[in-house]
Amino acid sequence: MPKSIIVGSGSEIGKNRITNDALSKVLDTNDAWIRERSGVETRYYVDAGTSTSDLGVIAAERAIENSGVAKEEVDLVISATMTPDYFFPGNSGIYQTRLGLRQIPCFDIRQQCVGFLYGLQLADAHIRSGLAKTVLLVGAEVHTGFMPFSPKTWDVIHGRDPGPISAEDFEWNSRFRHLLVLFGDGASAVVLKGHDEADRGIVETILCGDGKDLDKLYVPGTGFRFRPYTSPEQFARGDHVPVMDGRAVFKMATTRMIEVATEVMKRNGVSVSDLSLVLMHQANMRINEYCAKHLGIPKEKIVHNIERYGNTTAATIPLLFDEAARAGKVQEGDLILMVAFGAGMNWGATLMRA
Repeated sequence: MPKSIIVGSGSEIGKNRITNDALSKVLDTNDAWIRERSGVETRYYVDAGTSTSDLGVIAAERAIENSGVAKEEVDLVISATMTPDYFFPGNSGIYQTRLGLRQIPCFDIRQQCVGFLYGLQLADAHIRSGLAKTVLLVGAEVHTGFMPFSPKTWDVIHGRDPGPISAEDFEWNSRFRHLLVLFGDGASAVVLKGHDEADRGIVETILCGDGKDLDKLYVPGTGFRFRPYTSPEQFARGDHVPVMDGRAVFKMATTRMIEVATEVMKRNGVSVSDLSLVLMHQANMRINEYCAKHLGIPKEKIVHNIERYGNTTAATIPLLFDEAARAGKVQEGDLILMVAFGAGMNWGATLMRA
C-alpha cells in the first residue's frame, strides 16, 4: 500500500496585527498577564466580512502551487474547522468550487483543535486504500466571529478610535477575557499524495475521543438543543461565546498529549532521540512546555508560533509545518511528531517521515 506524504503546504493569516496592549484598552488585562498565562504576544484578525473560507482558499492555492500538483489531480477535499462560513453546509464544498476543482468527494470534520490530525488520518486512509491519490486538507479558522465586541470596541482595538469604551462594554468584554486573549484568525493547507518509498510517509496516527467532559470547553448556546437554535436572549447572555474551565483543560491536555505521544512512539519503536521535529497544537505555551519537559523533548526539536498568532485551532499544526518547511527545518527523511488536544474532548498524535 502507498504511504501518504505531504508534497506541498501554504498558509494565510488575518491582515490585522493585534497586540496585547490593544486588547488591554477594551478589557481587564495587560501584556504581562497574557504572556505569563498563555505565551501569546500578538494575534491577527481578519476584517469584518472576511470568512474562514476566504483564508482557506488562499492557503489552499499556495499549497497546491507549492506541491507542483495540477488541480485536476486533486480527488478529495477535507476541511477541518470549528468556524465554518455557514451553519451548514461545511466549507469543503466551498473550497472545491472556489478552487476550480473537479466534482469530487468533500469531507467536513469537526474535531476542533485536533481537526488537522483527524484530517491527516482520513486522507492517509483514503490514499492507502486506493480511494484517493491526491488529497487537499485545509485547516482554517476565523475566531473573531465568536468575539462579543461592540462596534466601538472593534474600532478601539483596530486603532480607528482612541477610546475609551463605555464602562458597560469594558465589564462585558472582561467577562470573557480568559478566552478572548487567546485566539487569532488563520488558515493553512497541505497537499498529500501516495508514495511507494517505504521509509517516507505517515507512519501512524492515534486518535481518541471522550465526550464526558465536553462542558469544560464548549459553546453553550446556538445549537439544536434549543428551539429556535439561536435567539436574542442567548446572545444577551453571551451563550454564543465559548466556555472554558482553564484548569480542567490544562490538566486534561497535558495528561492526554503526553499519553498519546508516548503511545505512538512506543508502538513504532521510536524514541525522542529519533525525532527531528515536534509540532504541538498551539493553544497555550505553558501546556506545551509542560508536555515537552515530561516527554524529555529538547527545545531545539520544538517549534512554536503561538506568541505571534495565538490559537488558530485547526490551523495551528499545518501552520507550524508550513513555516518550518519554508524555513528549511523539514528535510526529506525527517521524523516528525505532531500532537494535539481539543474540545470534545479529542486528542491525538501523528508520526510522519517527511
